[in-house]
Amino acid sequence: MQKILSYPISVIYYLLFGLVLLIFHPIQWICFRFFGYNAHKISVDYLNFFLLKCTNLVGTTYTIENKERIPDGVPLIFVANHQSMYDIIAMIWFLRRFHCKFVSKKELGSGIPSVSFNLRHGGSVLIDRKDPKQAIPIIKELSHYIEKNNRTAVIFPEGTRSKTGKPKEFAQSGLKILCKHAPSAYVVPITINNSWKMVRFGFFPVGLGNSLRFTIHTPLKVSEYTFEEIMEKTENAVVKEIQF
Repeated sequence: MQKILSYPISVIYYLLFGLVLLIFHPIQWICFRFFGYNAHKISVDYLNFFLLKCTNLVGTTYTIENKERIPDGVPLIFVANHQSMYDIIAMIWFLRRFHCKFVSKKELGSGIPSVSFNLRHGGSVLIDRKDPKQAIPIIKELSHYIEKNNRTAVIFPEGTRSKTGKPKEFAQSGLKILCKHAPSAYVVPITINNSWKMVRFGFFPVGLGNSLRFTIHTPLKVSEYTFEEIMEKTENAVVKEIQF
């Protein structure tokens, strides 16, 4: 029944969602070209604010738990499970003061209004998943960037989105590079729940009436643990709170 009801609502939803992307593309360009990083970041923040408001129209709500646990003024590495594109939209807006930068697949770097421009110019990095060696220097560069500027790298170590919410095995390589080259960073495990339900029917129609929850766990200071300890504690913290 939900799927049937969602068809006409989804048409309106995607029209509005697409309109926001189109409107903010030139706004981003102007902010970046003429006013620099801070103006561009604000434009991206509000792009994602309005995208979130679009999701409110289909009954989506958001809860961010334990945000106060995140330390200020230090490099951060957010490590989360991945369920849909709505993970990214919510993190950019609700965690905007931490300047989230993403490790994304290179295919997203072109062809998508607003999104591709931000990935290319906003501090995130694009990797070729078919060429792991190519990713190493790119993620290393991101490590140096967050270390120097006290910003945040976001990594989804499952490598791809879970279509059912059930977690996939965490890969170690990307997080290992980030920890090695950003030694003053804190790793912050984050569990995401119910985001997959937004795309339970695929891209179209959109799932209705979902409550997305982001649970922030105790940060781990990179310099105080071995990488093996960080990996184990992070994966355990994320996975134990996933509901599927």
